[in-house]
Amino acid sequence: MPVRTPFPHRSRARLALVAASLAALTATLLPAAGAAAAGRDPAHRPPDRGLGAVIRYTEYGIPHILAADYAGLGFGTGWAQAADQVCVLADGFVTVNGERSRRFGASGAPDGSLSSATSNLSSDLYFRGVRDAGTVEELLRTPAPTGPSRDLKELMRGWAAGYNAWLRKNRVTDPACAGADWLRPVTALDVARLGFAVAVLGGQGRAVDGITAARPPVPAPARTPEPAADPEDAARAARALFEEPGAAMGSNVVAFSGATTANGRGLLLGNPHYPWHGGRRFWQSQQTIPGELNVSGASLLGLPVVNIGFNEKVAWSHTVATGVPMNLHELTLVPGDPTAYLVDGKPERMTARTVTVTDRDGAPVTRTQWWTRYGPVTSGLGASLPLPWTATTAYALNDPNTANLRGSDTALGFARARSTRDVAEALRRTQGLPWVNTVAADSAGHTLFSQSQVLPRITDELALRCSTPLGRAVYPASGLAVLDGSRTACALGSDPDALQPGTFGPSRMPVLEDAPYAANSNDSAWLTHPDRPLTGYERVFGNIGTQRSLRTRGGIEDVAGMAARGRLTVADLQRQQFANRVPAAGLAAADVAAACPAALPAEPEACRVLGAWDGTMDSDSRGALLFDRFWRKFTAAVPAARQWKVPFSAADPVRTPRSLDTGAAGFAQALAGAVAELRAAGIPLDAPLRDHQFVVRGGERIPVSGGTESLGVWNKTEAVWKAAAGGYAEVTLGTSHVQAVGWDGGRCPVARTLLAYSQSSNPASPHHSDQTRLYADERWVTSRFCERDILRSPALRIVVVRD
Repeated sequence: MPVRTPFPHRSRARLALVAASLAALTATLLPAAGAAAAGRDPAHRPPDRGLGAVIRYTEYGIPHILAADYAGLGFGTGWAQAADQVCVLADGFVTVNGERSRRFGASGAPDGSLSSATSNLSSDLYFRGVRDAGTVEELLRTPAPTGPSRDLKELMRGWAAGYNAWLRKNRVTDPACAGADWLRPVTALDVARLGFAVAVLGGQGRAVDGITAARPPVPAPARTPEPAADPEDAARAARALFEEPGAAMGSNVVAFSGATTANGRGLLLGNPHYPWHGGRRFWQSQQTIPGELNVSGASLLGLPVVNIGFNEKVAWSHTVATGVPMNLHELTLVPGDPTAYLVDGKPERMTARTVTVTDRDGAPVTRTQWWTRYGPVTSGLGASLPLPWTATTAYALNDPNTANLRGSDTALGFARARSTRDVAEALRRTQGLPWVNTVAADSAGHTLFSQSQVLPRITDELALRCSTPLGRAVYPASGLAVLDGSRTACALGSDPDALQPGTFGPSRMPVLEDAPYAANSNDSAWLTHPDRPLTGYERVFGNIGTQRSLRTRGGIEDVAGMAARGRLTVADLQRQQFANRVPAAGLAAADVAAACPAALPAEPEACRVLGAWDGTMDSDSRGALLFDRFWRKFTAAVPAARQWKVPFSAADPVRTPRSLDTGAAGFAQALAGAVAELRAAGIPLDAPLRDHQFVVRGGERIPVSGGTESLGVWNKTEAVWKAAAGGYAEVTLGTSHVQAVGWDGGRCPVARTLLAYSQSSNPASPHHSDQTRLYADERWVTSRFCERDILRSPALRIVVVRD
């Protein structure tokens, strides 16, 4: 059983005792782990013998994991993640093993964290197919650097053993899975399968329903032939799917160079926007192998590495990128045989993969998936973008990230980095990030932006030469290429510096180094720094010279103003995070207030409230809720091109479009609708936001500040409107793991962090909502990175874990 040692006092004598005790505990455990690991191939080591770690818990349940080697570090990480998130993790392993129908019934639905599947059956058919094909096993056998490194394999091996050890030695108290028959031990292969699911989220993961539902057409008159895909409709749907901001995830990040800071060192503010529930949550920790690695930050659940974080010299964060990590190949089918297609005039047969799924509520379900040289045939990318399989045409999906398990190796490279140059080198060496940008700052005052993604090598020249009629509409609108699959001349090719055939090499990526600031809020790389715009990249990476989101525009205004003022510190980053300024208000609030009396002559109170509003989404702001409800209705009813009097100009991208068109059809109706909606719900028009935007934890209402994507608020909060429950009664998506990091010349980084939804999903945990209360009060956690700070924690609890 684990050894727990609390140390509640801060005296020097007590600290000395802590240090001595920790050294003794570590000495008994860690050398054995190191000896067990020495000189042996991971595949031939015992999966769960001789592993262990020392976990030091500080305030808010944040674990600082100390181990002798990567297997031990994985062990401690798996143990600690299980302690906080066992039910969410177990649910994820059920998903990637294709067992949701067996455990929960085929008609149920997964939480969306590991794919776009809309039913358990669809999810199982896809992931069981991956499992039956041995896809992940083949990737694990691929030698590094194309395949995962030895260190990463050791981390996965250790993570599985640590998770299993926690399950064996602890009672599950989370009601979400206590006593459930689907709580089971896992293997390193399961951990790798979960990593695979994360890697393909932007590719095959978007098309799970289409891959599993694709069926060859049957001869008429047994079935009415499906119409071909309409190019214009497809272009609109693809743009909404790949280009429009704020869909399912997002983020803000800014790095400031030493030229803008008080001490000449870099600063980084990372503010990822991720779901507050389910398997795509972040989890905090510090991972340390003495003399090898020391990194603090946040991990996606089930991954054994820190994905977003900092160390002694460098900090980094990610934003979801605009690069499209997939493409389609339009197949010309052999007449009379819809499961064969032509390549250079020669027929080539599809490969049938038969998958069987066990259903808890009925007989087993068997379906056939159809695979080509390009990838699986898909009948669509979601309901809005159908790709009909007709007698003459089918569509195959190419996702290069199905050959990529390197993302966690990229994270390891960041953890070991000592500068932004090292971060760039890790990106070049591993080429493992599937769907995010990277922004970094270091203690020497350097900054970096890099859109280093694993993308299909779709050049604009190739798209021009090889797009089908559908592709000629879809590619310019969204970056999704639809290529002629009947010609080998339309193959993707490779860059000389690419690790993986058919992908772009590092020299083709949009990169910005040492700008006074580098910022991204999920738009393309173009305006990372408006005075140094990035251009010349291929359309598949994102657009250039197009309208930016209000969040991008507001973020640029904020950080440009900060850089111009200069002498920045970590405290300035903290203020920016909770400024809660509404860019939409800066552009439109005065116009709305001025037009209100004419639009609502019988509602003088509404006009007074809008005129007095402070233009923020602070919890104490009065009028914020009224403007928010109006703005949602207005932007939903009025087409974007008709909302503003001054249109977008690429020569003035931050300040345009502007001047709200209050004469637009729909303006008065939206304003009247917002007032009527609040009155019907019994909500005063000037009610403070805190009373009507909140979460409930343990029966307690916790107010949440911030605003929605359409308002452009940096501190993004997306919630579901439930008038009967009092307004926005739960957050679904928004600010998650925030870090404000700098350096002062000492050995320890100056870091403040905040995990908005707290560390544990278990309502019985003391760390289920403690940081959520901090978030409500706009308070931060002072990071304990150096040993002396860890040992001085008044909440210090040491747990020695071993198999």
